[in-house]
Amino acid sequence: MPRRSGHASADEVILQAVEAIVQRASVGISRAISEILAARIDEELKAQVAKALARGGRSRKGSTRAAPRAELSRWVADRRARRVPNFVIEQTGLKTKKAIVAKFGDNAAFEKGKPAPKGK
Repeated sequence: MPRRSGHASADEVILQAVEAIVQRASVGISRAISEILAARIDEELKAQVAKALARGGRSRKGSTRAAPRAELSRWVADRRARRVPNFVIEQTGLKTKKAIVAKFGDNAAFEKGKPAPKGK
């Protein structure tokens, strides 16, 4: 590794001076940017709160609460069926739609308070 001379080159002197200037300037620039952004965010939040209050506090997408489940009295085990109602589970002793379709056939209709349809 070659030895450096005791004298700094012009490039090194300029680089050191520029680094010091850039470091001082970047602190001021970042502070100014953060103040501008904080003011802008406050304005946006105040505008959104004002809009929400003008709407009466309702959200744009409507109510977030789900409607209560309706009481089922009739259920058909078809391709579109999703969950098996409790009264069908009690009537058949089977918990899955697949098992119910295998035993009673596709489109078997179950009614609350009536006996289960005949199996296949």
